[in-house]
Amino acid sequence: MINDKLINPSGIVVVGGSEDLLKPGGKILKNIIDGAYTGDLFVVNPKQDTVQGVKSYRDIRDIPPVDLAILAIPSKYCLDVVEVLTREKNTLAFIIISAGFSESGEEGRVLEKEIAGIVDRAGGCLIGPNCIGVVTGSYHGVFTTPVPRLSERGCDFVSGSGATALFIIESALPKGLCFSSVFSVGNSAQTGVEEVLEYWDLNYVPGISSPIKLIYVESIANPDKLLHHASSLIRKGCRIAAIKAGTTEAGSRAASSHTGAMASSDSAVEALFRKAGIVRCTGREELTTVASVFMHKPLNGRNIAIVTHAGGPAVMLTDALSAGGMNIPKLETADQEAILAMMNPGASAVNPIDMIATATVDQLDNVIEYADKKLPYIDGMSVIFGNNGLTDMTEVYELLHSKINGCNKPLYPILPSISSSFRELENFMNKGNVNFPDEVVLGRALTRISNTPRPAEESIYLEKVDVPLIRKIIEDAPEGYLEPELIQRLLSAASIPIVREGVATTFEEISSFAEETGYPVALKVVGPVHKSDVGGVTLNIKSKKHLEAEFNRMREIPGVTAVMVQEMLSGTELFIGAKYEPRFGHIILCGLGGIFVEVLGDVSSGLAPLTFNEAYSMIKSLRAYRIIKGTRGKTGINEDRFAEIIVRLSSLLRFATEIKEMDLNPLIGSHKGITAVDARIRIAK
Repeated sequence: MINDKLINPSGIVVVGGSEDLLKPGGKILKNIIDGAYTGDLFVVNPKQDTVQGVKSYRDIRDIPPVDLAILAIPSKYCLDVVEVLTREKNTLAFIIISAGFSESGEEGRVLEKEIAGIVDRAGGCLIGPNCIGVVTGSYHGVFTTPVPRLSERGCDFVSGSGATALFIIESALPKGLCFSSVFSVGNSAQTGVEEVLEYWDLNYVPGISSPIKLIYVESIANPDKLLHHASSLIRKGCRIAAIKAGTTEAGSRAASSHTGAMASSDSAVEALFRKAGIVRCTGREELTTVASVFMHKPLNGRNIAIVTHAGGPAVMLTDALSAGGMNIPKLETADQEAILAMMNPGASAVNPIDMIATATVDQLDNVIEYADKKLPYIDGMSVIFGNNGLTDMTEVYELLHSKINGCNKPLYPILPSISSSFRELENFMNKGNVNFPDEVVLGRALTRISNTPRPAEESIYLEKVDVPLIRKIIEDAPEGYLEPELIQRLLSAASIPIVREGVATTFEEISSFAEETGYPVALKVVGPVHKSDVGGVTLNIKSKKHLEAEFNRMREIPGVTAVMVQEMLSGTELFIGAKYEPRFGHIILCGLGGIFVEVLGDVSSGLAPLTFNEAYSMIKSLRAYRIIKGTRGKTGINEDRFAEIIVRLSSLLRFATEIKEMDLNPLIGSHKGITAVDARIRIAK
């Protein structure tokens, strides 16, 4: 657990401190000194009495008691040092920079575990090993450069990779983005990304703590902890963006169901982040751009006004925003006329508002003011203004600084002249502003944020979900794929509608069912996992003769144990599936069904258990949502019923972790209702 000794130590010792600034022990000591650390600072170096002007001890046993020890020595010496410090010097915080631990093999893993055990028993905190260190408002405990500019309202940042942490900082600095703290957790022997989130959550004070949290993670050891503390922070007013790297689909290649093939560990991460309300980013530039957006007022809506004096960047921004579901609404005629009257001849006020190259600072002021105060259908603004040699950029940046702080709506400055107006731009950022040098990156960041839902409520929908019956069916069922009868019972226990069907080995039984339900009917094989692949599905059978011919044909297909007959339904084919992912739980997917789920790959994911809000969000995020909603005069699908079935399925799975893969494909949907007509469930105990 992170403690105050790590955050605000009264004394620090750098074990392995050096005069050589090309060594970690030398550079980290210099950064601490340059950061104006005010507590007691010591060095342990067996060859020197002073290092960089700091008192040095030749033996760790000779130093005074200290709160924090930073170790920059070979891994083989670290265990003894940690033992002495915890036992004799009351040291309760450690940062181990050194490599040569679990990342290097079994011997290093054992050593790392021993050190973590010593710190645990002492009630201390361990960061690392194999990390670049920690930066807080108290000290700069990293060996890398540059050390980011610190601000109480800057970003808190935790990274599982030291090098990546540095490169993300490098990406942030040109934008004017500053930090409140940086944690590089390395191998996470004791303290990982989840524990840092926990510390932020438990110690969050609205109005004082940084409201922006950034995460880079390669392995999520405890998804439940990450979900709990991230969603808790967001509910308290924080905004969180994260990169999850290192996903793999290797496991999905062995999956036998459609869901199993599509739901990878990456799907689990996507679902986890959506459930928590975390904005997921794919790279360093996107992460720091999202963080820069977080530095502005919240955008309450999707309608953006673009103010520019250059047409091309405005077009590219429009494309990026539109592709992500944002709107650049055409201004009403009266508003166009009012804005045109403020600008030079040749300007355009359709949206984007193109002020042309001869625009003045006063004109820019007037247009921004009008967009902020008199356009109720606009939720935010972006201003594109570069140095074309015709305008004093100092005046432009002063105006934008004033408007960013004074406008009711968020204003995102796109200032691409990072070379020709370097000094003016630096002054602009030194006042606490951030810049978006690339309009497309900004557009994509805004859409990422806009499309990320709020944290989900913590609840399980149990209305008409028979949990005892579900458990009995699962406990009595054999491993492997369930027989159709058991699938019927299981889905019925969760009140999920499934088509009337019968399974038989003789034509007489099949024919009797068809006569009872009435033609047309559908015929499907029992036995093969992928029925369509073996020619085991025939739809819209309208006569007894046709039924007999198809029954006889299917009985000859290898692996067929019986034949299923179903009443024939008509409507739009839908898909719901689930896969159990270790540590995460069940990932649930939905989309259009039939062959479309494979051909189009248009699915959205959620993490069970799901709320109705989550289910609606999943449905609406589909590219095919217009089909579900209804288009070109065609009646849509009962969206409420679709969401209810998704939620019911997630509740079923909450009490049936033995289900490893499930496909409901297709479900037949109409405006009246939705019914599952084919299902596949695999159990492993």
